[in-house]
Amino acid sequence: MKRMKNICTLLLLFASTMLYAQKPVELLLWPNGAPNSNGLTGTEEDLQGGRVANVVSPSITVYPAKNPNGLAIIMCPGGGYARLAMNHEGHDMADWFNAQGITYVVLKYRMPNGNYEVPLSDAEQAIRLVRQHAAEWKVDAHRVGIMGASAGGHLAASLATLYSSEETRPDFQILFYPVISMKEGVTHAGSRTNLIGQHPSQELETRFTLEKQVNEQTPQAFIMLSGDDRAVPPINGIGYYLAMNEKSVSASLHVYPTGGHGWGYRDSFIYKRQWTGELEKWLRTGLKF
Repeated sequence: MKRMKNICTLLLLFASTMLYAQKPVELLLWPNGAPNSNGLTGTEEDLQGGRVANVVSPSITVYPAKNPNGLAIIMCPGGGYARLAMNHEGHDMADWFNAQGITYVVLKYRMPNGNYEVPLSDAEQAIRLVRQHAAEWKVDAHRVGIMGASAGGHLAASLATLYSSEETRPDFQILFYPVISMKEGVTHAGSRTNLIGQHPSQELETRFTLEKQVNEQTPQAFIMLSGDDRAVPPINGIGYYLAMNEKSVSASLHVYPTGGHGWGYRDSFIYKRQWTGELEKWLRTGLKF
């Protein structure tokens, strides 16, 4: 009897997943070759815990919603600009977003490896591709957001502040415990070194210290982090929120008292119910277009 009940539960979960999601689609960002290089070659490395390194063929994996509401979100997993946490900061969130009618996209981007232009160029290409396929995926090209965790949050915020044209400007941003500053003592040291080197110029450090790049055209934001984060100091996300507030840009900041760093979509984060509920409400009622 118990076994039959478990089987029925699994079938219901499977059916609910199928109700909201369609078969994912994977697209290469640069099928004809990227416009820049980080010098990495060889094959991609699969690491423990759903992480990957040595990304040489960047791509997007698209999870179209079965009943789309027009929103699309591109997720940039974290990993200190050295690797990517593709599961709990990437693919694991697909069903949750699809259930809300949101087309969800996971970006597998290249590491800088000495060329700070590489990750941002991949993020810009990702948003171009989503907008180019907007009609096919039933997405509103003016409702495409960027999301990121940790160093991926830095990449997402980089796109939101350093976009090269209106074509690549996101319409909103969602940041999980983001690296924002490149200032020593404030930043995440590994992300800083991997992105701009150990001894960057003052100009380069300032360029990628993103609270300094916020202006009136910066897209609206939802920011979340833990107050006890010892990997990325909370002032990163808080400072970004304050910079947006100073420029009268709509932003929502959520600081949870515990949880540390890197929780993503993991059930072990005790405030998962809170952040998912607050983000869902913001996506339904907080966004302004």
